[in-house]
Amino acid sequence: MTRLQDIDWTAPSPPPPEARRERKIGSLEVLAALLVLLVLFRGPLAGLVDAPGLQTWTTVFVSVLVQAAPFLVFGVALSAVIAVYVPRSFWARALPKHPALAVPAAGLAGVALPGCECGSVPIAGSLMRRGVTPAAALAFLLAAPAINPIVLTATVVAFPGRPEMAVARGVASLIVAVLMGWLWLRLGKQEWIRLPHRPELDDMSRARAFWAACRHDVMHAGGFLVVGAAAAATINVVVPDAWLQSLAGNAVLSVIALAVLAVLLSICSEADAFVAASLSQFSLTSRLVFLVVGPMVDLKLISMQAGVFGRRFAFRFAPATFLAALGIGTGVGVILL
Repeated sequence: MTRLQDIDWTAPSPPPPEARRERKIGSLEVLAALLVLLVLFRGPLAGLVDAPGLQTWTTVFVSVLVQAAPFLVFGVALSAVIAVYVPRSFWARALPKHPALAVPAAGLAGVALPGCECGSVPIAGSLMRRGVTPAAALAFLLAAPAINPIVLTATVVAFPGRPEMAVARGVASLIVAVLMGWLWLRLGKQEWIRLPHRPELDDMSRARAFWAACRHDVMHAGGFLVVGAAAAATINVVVPDAWLQSLAGNAVLSVIALAVLAVLLSICSEADAFVAASLSQFSLTSRLVFLVVGPMVDLKLISMQAGVFGRRFAFRFAPATFLAALGIGTGVGVILL
């Protein structure tokens, strides 16, 4: 047993656990360093930006971010509201208890959310945390960006005199969303979804918990949005326009080409109808596939899904959704167009 006279009362007390932790470089420090480098090397960088290829890359990169950022903020804010203010019991009452019936109900709920795919990803993650079955949350994730009133109205405006394009888009997108939800019920595994660790919100006031959830989701979803936007800009610069012109004449290859193009361009669902309308050399069916695939599978969306749900999920869910959207979009186009 240690005696009082053996204790060295002059020895400094050990630092608290917080003080012993090493200071890690975070995103704020990285951003500050990048800003300093941009200021120091603004002269050489200005000369590089004058290159036509880099100007195109910069334009596409900024346009994707500008299109997506407001809807990402809207989705993150709504996700935080769901996480903090909506009780878990609400979802048990709002959705059918049987998972197979909850999937189409969640898909139809996407009609009420005027947003794009950038906002639907964090919302779907928040729904899962609040006890909604993953199949229903995924059906909502796929349906909301494609069947909401703003997107369908934009489609009608982009294709004047052809309201059947908006009808075909809504029908095909809803079918794909419900089908993928049911497919997840059948084949999906819970361990494929790894939601990132969330800050503990229960011990905070609602206002502080709301802002903590917003900061957390912006860090995860926003970072991957930047990665996806950079990839889309690179593809826009690398892929020659002449390739698209040569594919338009083949009925089968034109559908596949526009499906792949929708993935690569990563256009926000509120704006993709006008891009599809400009591709007049392609058939209506192939352009419908472009509109069905884009809001469900694109580079920025895959990146955001990997950030919110984990890579194992994204690398399984995205290819399956692409094939379903390609097949169903083609079938609906043949029937309705």
